[in-house]
Amino acid sequence: MATGTAQEISTFKGQGRRLRADRLGMPGLLLSVLAASAPLMVVAGVMPTTFGVMGMIGQPLLFVILGVVLALFGFGYAEMSRHVHNAGAFYAYIARGLGGTAGTAASLVALVAYSALQVGVFGIFGYEVSNLAARHFDTTLAWWIPSLGAVVIVAVLGWLKIDLNAKVLGVLLLVECAMVIAFDIAGFARPGGEGVSLHAFDPATLSGAGLGTALCFCIAAFVGFEQAPVYAEETSRPNVLVARVMFLAVGFVALFFVVSSWALTVAAGPSAIVGTAQKEGPNLLFLLTEARYGPAFTDVMHVFYVTGMFAAMLSFHNVVARYAFAMGREGLLPAALGRTAASSGAPAYGSLLQSAVALVVVVLFAVTDGHPIGDPTAPVLHLFTWMGNIGALGIIVLMATASVAVIAFFVRRGAGRAQAWRLLASAVAALALLIIAAFTVKDFGVLLGANPGSALSWMLPGIIGAAAVAGIVYGLVLKSVRPALHARIGLGNEAFQLEKAADAPKHARTAFK
Repeated sequence: MATGTAQEISTFKGQGRRLRADRLGMPGLLLSVLAASAPLMVVAGVMPTTFGVMGMIGQPLLFVILGVVLALFGFGYAEMSRHVHNAGAFYAYIARGLGGTAGTAASLVALVAYSALQVGVFGIFGYEVSNLAARHFDTTLAWWIPSLGAVVIVAVLGWLKIDLNAKVLGVLLLVECAMVIAFDIAGFARPGGEGVSLHAFDPATLSGAGLGTALCFCIAAFVGFEQAPVYAEETSRPNVLVARVMFLAVGFVALFFVVSSWALTVAAGPSAIVGTAQKEGPNLLFLLTEARYGPAFTDVMHVFYVTGMFAAMLSFHNVVARYAFAMGREGLLPAALGRTAASSGAPAYGSLLQSAVALVVVVLFAVTDGHPIGDPTAPVLHLFTWMGNIGALGIIVLMATASVAVIAFFVRRGAGRAQAWRLLASAVAALALLIIAAFTVKDFGVLLGANPGSALSWMLPGIIGAAAVAGIVYGLVLKSVRPALHARIGLGNEAFQLEKAADAPKHARTAFK
């Protein structure tokens, strides 16, 4: 009996302290990761904003450039995933490369960034569901009602098995991708007055003061591919699948967004895309689709636009729950968060924490919303825009720091020469990401649509800075007060196995006596 139990328990802390292995194969992992990128939401929301606000026709070329940068980032990040399997992905990698204090800072930044991204989507989700109810059922519905309903549904799904979550995410993702691909085909088959033009790939279209801000908008569209290592402990072959999924994800997202943004310019006409985007805003995609497929198809697309948002919320929720679990398991957060549900093996208490945060934030924005029903100010311009940009900045900073950590990790292990080309790729990616982060902070007011001189321009990005500083202070305190805990940061299950090995001689001596 004892032998059977030992085989079932893969960590020193016991069954309740581990995520269930072998839950995800490559399809489930890939779909879970891609769902966070919300393809239809990006094509309908991010792309028209970039065309209209930045006045930049060359958005397809921007996606090509960012795809290259993130592929360079992926070379080192993917190689790191073969050596470190930890649900705390970003912070675990940074801790293993730059030390426990840097890892602690990264853990708080990751928790804040992914929580902000997830909570922000509740705002635009509620607003769009409210619009659908008004349009099709003549029902007046406050945005926060469907938002709170979504909080509850996501909370329930977050408690269940990750493979069930992957199936839900996969179905929603495949349908919304099919919708966008259908538009792309129609856009090229029935182009605007200028035909199928390659003008959007002309480097001259990237000139102008809005380039930095456009980079910020577009890189946010890629957020999600970097989540693959978060599920490493739940995959069947983590040292193979995680790296494959990351490259498949960044390649697919880059190609998908290059083609879709190009299709928008072709359908509207390169000379007209900026003006049309400024006039129509997020309705641009639906306007161009209706002209080719009719209102019925466009209505269905609207529905899956909303379900795509739900998929993104669930994907981000799963990531936050696993970060909280990893931090609880290592003592950075209360130990209760480092426990899993006996029935599903999911990080149930980390999931509850994220659900509670989402509930509080949605209620806070709801009670302070003094605008009439149907006004997008609170749910979209504030909740979605503020939280989305905070989260995107945090992820950019984490990616840049992780690139540096990858270099330090392999150099310290004496593998610098063997991994030279990957480390060079990481260095180039780190530099590019730091430049984009600087542009993001500089142009944060533009990203928010805030008035010049608005305090929000520094207060909101300051949240990421505050999380990083708080994490550094916390890490230094742990190093001084609890050095053993500090030394284990980022080790995850490895730390428990090391403790078990250290205790083994003691048990052996006791048994001998």
